[in-house]
Amino acid sequence: MVEKIKDLMNEFPLYQWVNDIEALDRYASDYTEDFVFPPHAVLIPNDVDEIAAVLKYCNLHQIHVTTRGAGTGLSGAALPVLGGLVISTERLNHIINIDYNNLTATVEPGVINAELKKAVSELGLYYPPDPASMGSSTIGGNVAHSAGGPKAVKYGITRDYILNLEVVLSSGEIIWTGANTLKNSTGFNLTQLFIGSEGLLGIITKIVVKLVPLPTQELLLLAAFENNYDCAIAVNKIMASSVKPAAIEFMEVSGILISMEATQTSFPVIDNAQAYLLFAFDGFDGDDLFLQAEMMYPILEESGAIDILPSPNSDVAQQWWKVRRAIGETVKQHSIYKEEDTVVPRFSLPQLLTKVKEIGNEYGFQSVCYGHAGDGNLHVNILKNDLSDEYWNNEIPKAIRKIFQACKSLGGTISGEHGIGYSQKQYLDEVFSLEHRRLMKGIKDVFDPNGILNPGKWVDDSF
Repeated sequence: MVEKIKDLMNEFPLYQWVNDIEALDRYASDYTEDFVFPPHAVLIPNDVDEIAAVLKYCNLHQIHVTTRGAGTGLSGAALPVLGGLVISTERLNHIINIDYNNLTATVEPGVINAELKKAVSELGLYYPPDPASMGSSTIGGNVAHSAGGPKAVKYGITRDYILNLEVVLSSGEIIWTGANTLKNSTGFNLTQLFIGSEGLLGIITKIVVKLVPLPTQELLLLAAFENNYDCAIAVNKIMASSVKPAAIEFMEVSGILISMEATQTSFPVIDNAQAYLLFAFDGFDGDDLFLQAEMMYPILEESGAIDILPSPNSDVAQQWWKVRRAIGETVKQHSIYKEEDTVVPRFSLPQLLTKVKEIGNEYGFQSVCYGHAGDGNLHVNILKNDLSDEYWNNEIPKAIRKIFQACKSLGGTISGEHGIGYSQKQYLDEVFSLEHRRLMKGIKDVFDPNGILNPGKWVDDSF
């Protein structure tokens, strides 16, 4: 592979390459556990034509290619586990067009989520998908994993906002997957196939997204509970009511305390409260938001809430959001960890929470749980703390498998928004039959017959 990479770089001497050993370290890991897989080289292209030329060469010479955005992924999908070439989209970071008349924007994959939000907000528009990493993650990465976020309860996930994609196939051919229209019943929906494909089918180089009018008002409501179960039950009662929050976020107090300390941000910690729900309401009429929040009080009180607090102003609301959005990252700084992105039908969330804690007691690990309760999407961070390396590597995977078995038994699956990538591939047999996996491998083979794109991930080891 080393000689092939040298020949590749000599073939395109004017392109920007990275092959210094120390510089390559930046591209060897992401936010997934403690994995490190250095590539042999990195290409930082300036445009789609460079990607097309390099992919055509790599396909002819059997060079592995892994695409990378900002490196904020949580499944290891952007890790070059078999070495080879990484193509970084960091320079493909332009907002090409904002079409106010049609409420769309066309962007390159390296655009940061929050930067797109800011740009369209100046025109009174809104791009709703809001992963916790929106300040650093790219739109391309969001698309590759079909990312969600807190406000998916009201607005949906990334998948719901993608109209069309420009993609470079493994052969070097450039295609558009769909059309810039709200309706499209013309052939197979390749756009949706590429969303969540984790770089296994091609490299996304342009993205056309839908926009909506920008809400001008937001109100947060915080409810504290003595235990996780009551907290989860409350979610089902709220969703069955006439009240429709934009977000319903679940947090254990342990995660809140870690986040508060790491971010030096204040948050109301209620005596005897072990679990919290953070509700967000947004829209255009402040009085309507207050009315919806007031309707929540009797439902929450009947569900066992021991305290209910509205955000008094926007500064406090931003602090609350900061603590919530930082839980995942700050928990990872607290200990070596494994994060499981479990998801079940919303009504089954209380049972899942109970089962996670039972498995934690059985295997002796601490878990910090948080997530998008309105979607049934529970992030389970398992902390290593004082567990031995042998126990961590040999016994904890057994516990994780039991958690995933519980998800399946409750009608759920093993990933809601983080993807399978590298870290979860060993558990795929819990949710997909052999025939199901063969079908997906067949799709991979059509788009990438020589298997050069993102090798070593779940689709290669699913049999």
